[in-house]
Amino acid sequence: MSEQAHSHYTQAQPEPGVTVTIPRGVALRVVGDVHGDVRAFEAALRTDRFVVQLGDLTDYGPDSAACLEMALDLCESGHGLFLLGNHDLKLARAIYGRPVRIDAPLAETLAQLDNDLRERAGPVIAAAPAWIIQGSRVFVHGGFHTAMLEQPPPPLPEGRVTGVLSRALYGEHTGRTQPDGYPERSLRWVDRIPGGMTVYCGHDRRSTDGRPYIRKNAQGGVAIFLDTGAGKGGHLSWVDLPPLD
Repeated sequence: MSEQAHSHYTQAQPEPGVTVTIPRGVALRVVGDVHGDVRAFEAALRTDRFVVQLGDLTDYGPDSAACLEMALDLCESGHGLFLLGNHDLKLARAIYGRPVRIDAPLAETLAQLDNDLRERAGPVIAAAPAWIIQGSRVFVHGGFHTAMLEQPPPPLPEGRVTGVLSRALYGEHTGRTQPDGYPERSLRWVDRIPGGMTVYCGHDRRSTDGRPYIRKNAQGGVAIFLDTGAGKGGHLSWVDLPPLD
């Protein structure tokens, strides 16, 4: 997992005022995968807290365009940000005309986006961080890697996603394929979270009771999985955190 992609997009920068980091001393609302669930996302944004959305804004749900627009408004207002998820990466590649497999959910999302929204969204998605470290908190879409504690997220790769960025977007795979055709995911990375740290992530729907799934390791590291199936027959979950000292 030490290798990095070497080719990158020639990509626009976000507009001035777009937030890509968490301000100091603010209370947070951490929101899981949205996947086009516009009503639930509207509810999550009814807060005075700074919002950290964990990626995968679009695809599957009824109104991906509205969810994307709300997330862009959130960033531009300085009241929140979203992390880069694997579905966000696919959308950015499609917007920039890069090779990408356009499956049915992505095709539906693209059909909802007018040219103005594509032009507005492209640079902001391209600038979205793949992970953020805030003291003892790690915010990431797919999964944790210890190298995240030592290096900033790289730019979007033009080709195959590898290395630490792959862990951030896709989690950790066993190398096997599930009956539904998707890679089987492992939670071995949870065992590598340092004691006292908490990783807030999405991507992997592990909940069996509709609540965020919490997994601890022997060192005292914790992972909290906030994907509870929004846009896919489940619902949207979030957690409120106090400011760090």
